[in-house]
Amino acid sequence: SRMFIKVTVIPKAKKAMLEEVSADHFKISVKEPAERNLANRAVVLSIARHFKVPQGKVRIVSGHHSHSKILSLDTD
Repeated sequence: SRMFIKVTVIPKAKKAMLEEVSADHFKISVKEPAERNLANRAVVLSIARHFKVPQGKVRIVSGHHSHSKILSLDTD
């Protein structure tokens, strides 16, 4: 099955952190800048770790160039 997660990203933060706003909304601070896909990769990794799934199961479905993103998570 698949779930969708809304993520608000703060790039170039002093420290990386993940804050659960609600069950399907997260606020993620990453140290990486929003360039060369670096922040996006850090966000995917952060969500994968949080849900304890392989990185390949997490995809950004919209908002690649936005602070507001929708990610899909394959849970099986």
